[in-house]
Amino acid sequence: MKRTDIERLLPEVFQRAIEGGSPLLTLLEVMEALPAPDEAVLDQLDAFFDPYRAPDAFVPFLASWVDLERFLQGVPATSATQAAPSWPSGMGRLRELIAAVPFLAQWRGTAKGLLRFLETATGVQGFTIEEQVPGSDGLPRPFHLRVRAPHEAAPYRAMIEQIIESEKPAYVTYELEMVENPEGRPPSS
Repeated sequence: MKRTDIERLLPEVFQRAIEGGSPLLTLLEVMEALPAPDEAVLDQLDAFFDPYRAPDAFVPFLASWVDLERFLQGVPATSATQAAPSWPSGMGRLRELIAAVPFLAQWRGTAKGLLRFLETATGVQGFTIEEQVPGSDGLPRPFHLRVRAPHEAAPYRAMIEQIIESEKPAYVTYELEMVENPEGRPPSS
């Protein structure tokens, strides 16, 4: 609220006492300045709810709203002076993952959803999921998956395992393989 707007709210006797250098003028200027930071935040409130425009410190909070905080490393920040919890593949990947949550929720428990989750979380393309994994007798093992991850995703192995554990159906077992060429494509040069 501007100083002139505040002045109009004062009784007339106070309005006449406002002069340059008076304590009342100083008080009105302070009253104008105090809510300015809050008003600036309120003017751009919609940015806080957009994972691409939210301040970095707010993104982990957004992640908690969409049930992704279980994947954040470390203890959540409790004050503005502490660093926000880190996402293994970077803040940009976490922003992408938050934006992908509607799709991921719709496809949770499916190979399609798990692939999208892994590729979005790591930023690495080329994951494959085998659902008909042969056992030692040559027959498909029931309720078992083989997830093949590109070698480039190796630094994120712990996160990948955590995602698979969390996103696969509870009754399904899995094995994770880090492979040089998961889809059988010729290596790119």
